[in-house]
Amino acid sequence: MAKGLLPWGVLRKPLYVQCDKYRKGIIDGSACSSMCEKETLYLGKCFTAKPSSQVYSGNWGDLQGVIKCQMEEAPHYELGGEMEPRKEAAAFNKPTKGTSVEKFREMIINHLKAKVGDQANLADLATQVLSIADANKDGHISLPEARSIWALLQLNEFLLALVLRDREHTPKLLGFCGDLYMMEKVPYSPLYGISVPWIIEVWIPAGLRRSMDQWFTPSWPHKAKISIGLLELVEDIFHGTFGSFLMCDVSTTTFGYNDRHDFKVMDARYIIPEATFQERIRQQRCDVDEDCLYGTDCLTSCDLTKHRCTPEVTRPNLAKACDTLKDYILRGAPSDVSEELEKQLYACIALKGSVEQMEIEHSLILNNLKTLLWKKISHTKDS
Repeated sequence: MAKGLLPWGVLRKPLYVQCDKYRKGIIDGSACSSMCEKETLYLGKCFTAKPSSQVYSGNWGDLQGVIKCQMEEAPHYELGGEMEPRKEAAAFNKPTKGTSVEKFREMIINHLKAKVGDQANLADLATQVLSIADANKDGHISLPEARSIWALLQLNEFLLALVLRDREHTPKLLGFCGDLYMMEKVPYSPLYGISVPWIIEVWIPAGLRRSMDQWFTPSWPHKAKISIGLLELVEDIFHGTFGSFLMCDVSTTTFGYNDRHDFKVMDARYIIPEATFQERIRQQRCDVDEDCLYGTDCLTSCDLTKHRCTPEVTRPNLAKACDTLKDYILRGAPSDVSEELEKQLYACIALKGSVEQMEIEHSLILNNLKTLLWKKISHTKDS
């Protein structure tokens, strides 16, 4: 079924389900009253053809955004799907009645530890979570508020938005109701290229499609600024404040940018904590390396003596990011930087193996690329 052509009943199901739970006192959140009582928050165009994972344009008063909601349970940690325990989130049964705020804080810290590893400052992240949970800002966290924030914490995208809260790479969380949440609108996506209706897409030859994608791009200085944003994201999630994350889908459709040409992550479902990935991939049975693929870009090797996947990805985030940027940033590059830029990008794409084994080389290539691009645009109005 084409995007935006789901049956009307399916389109409105998130509202019915969430508002029913809200009225029964099961969930609460900063967007519940506006969505279910005042009707100042409403869903617009549907961007997905999957009833189980719905994405809409949304309006909340003067705010425009994107509303996301997962309606059905996905198999628990199925490698071909999302590495997220949706069953627990959808039930809204945690925490249980009688749980104190102190006990809930401990639950949050233990959950974060399981997701990102034993990081020194998880208590600070837990404080952020509790602050968001207090949706009506009355200084107290009700059981419905706690259950809603617990459901959101199961989602990779919500976790990344928390981890990168002080950075510009992720759209801001505008509000939530249960595990339905609204993010800031990103005006331009994909990262480059043009979106066409699926009925036309199937008739476009691959070569023409690549040419079309190059026609619809910003000016080169703007592309350089956007590219720096992607490189900074790679930098932020590599040994970041709350551990390392893996980018398991580095396609252009998962990224976008705003009017100031600031890079933004559009879809963070496949940017997952390395600790979570390694714990789950070890349990995956395999006969060939291809059995050890998560998303489109996180591949490990198969240990044929045990028929189990090894935990280390074969390519680091930086190599995958450079692969995505190659055609984008080389086309139209100024003659005085094009040769050096191409050389550095191909050195970047060639990076293999664990980042820990080549940390110095990884950092050197990343810094060289950022410096080369920034030096070329730093004195222009585009910067």
